[in-house]
Amino acid sequence: MFQTVPLRAQRDYRLLLSSRAVSEIGTEISRLAIPLTAAALLGASPVQMGLLTAAASLPSLMFGLQAGVLADRLRRHRPVMVACEAASAMAMATIPLAWLAGLLTVPWLIVTAFVVGTGTTLFRAANFPHLAVVVDEGQRTEALAGLQSAHSLASICGPGIGGLLVQLFTAPFAIVVDALSFLASAFLVRSIRTPEDHTPAPPRGLWAEINEGLRTVMGNPVLRTLCGCGIVVNFFGATYMAVFVIYALTDLHLPAGLIGLLTAGFGVGGLAGTALIPRLTAKYGEHRLTACAVLAFPLDYVLTATASGPTWAVFLALAVGGLVGGAAVVTFAVCFGAVVLRETPVHLRGRVNATNTFAVQGVLALGGLAGGLIGQLLGLRPVLWIGAAGVALTIPWIWSSPIGRSSGPRAR
Repeated sequence: MFQTVPLRAQRDYRLLLSSRAVSEIGTEISRLAIPLTAAALLGASPVQMGLLTAAASLPSLMFGLQAGVLADRLRRHRPVMVACEAASAMAMATIPLAWLAGLLTVPWLIVTAFVVGTGTTLFRAANFPHLAVVVDEGQRTEALAGLQSAHSLASICGPGIGGLLVQLFTAPFAIVVDALSFLASAFLVRSIRTPEDHTPAPPRGLWAEINEGLRTVMGNPVLRTLCGCGIVVNFFGATYMAVFVIYALTDLHLPAGLIGLLTAGFGVGGLAGTALIPRLTAKYGEHRLTACAVLAFPLDYVLTATASGPTWAVFLALAVGGLVGGAAVVTFAVCFGAVVLRETPVHLRGRVNATNTFAVQGVLALGGLAGGLIGQLLGLRPVLWIGAAGVALTIPWIWSSPIGRSSGPRAR
């Protein structure tokens, strides 16, 4: 049935897509509002900003592998997804309440980010095999591109909305919208009707099952390359994000509204990428598209590090970098997910996804800490140059791997 029905006409995929869009918009608002709360209202240092960036990703390191085992053992994934969104909503709601009570501190923000990050880790572990239930195999690249487009749209709308809400109500109260978005997402996921007929993997011991997922990733040269490059991209991306808000405020002297627009520009680039990805992968394949995407990774870092002059010139340079960077990152992410789904046996999808999440998302915590420490010791601009050099490492890595050596219109 799925092969003859366009994705846009499939009710349950629309619900899943809407859930992601709503939740991502709220997340993007908080992505601006929480650092602004920490830096502008609570006087956070670069090290504290690094800890705040790290806290959201630390659960991937702590619980990511175990979450994959849980996902493969579950017969139904949706109840876990709904519970994770509801718990994240309650955690986010504590921030404005604590601000009203005069109790809000940087450690409070860090703990909240950790709780929400834990919910996100469990949600992702369950959502990956759940997507394969909702969407037919032949439409999964298109479906992943659609989910990435939701993220890109959120990147466009969220920071602008967040900037407006921060101006009108102050940063802590802008976070209320994120709490409501998590609740809306929970309701939409709960409304999906596709029967879940997942056959749980037989339990053989936690670490034995974790090792099976690790061996699958490490033993497959394509999965190993994608995971390794994802680690590099996210580590240096986190170092960049740990200092970007402070750098934009203090070194480039950009107002909060323009910082929000720059984040939106990254989303515009991502949205353009998702519009082209299904056609380009149909013609060239995911491998060739991945090899082209990594060529653009360093540009955003370089333009940000060299930005100078009047405000309009600085904004233009960063906007161009964000557009190109957004398209490149989204293209890499969509192709990553499509290849992993295709290369992984059904009974191992939860664990392979969790292995990737553990490594690729978990390294964000280390990158955030590194960015904060380097920014404290060497200054903010050196962090950007280090990031540019770091992400450039993915170019020879991808091009010398089976991905880069693939050829033909449907190279895999």
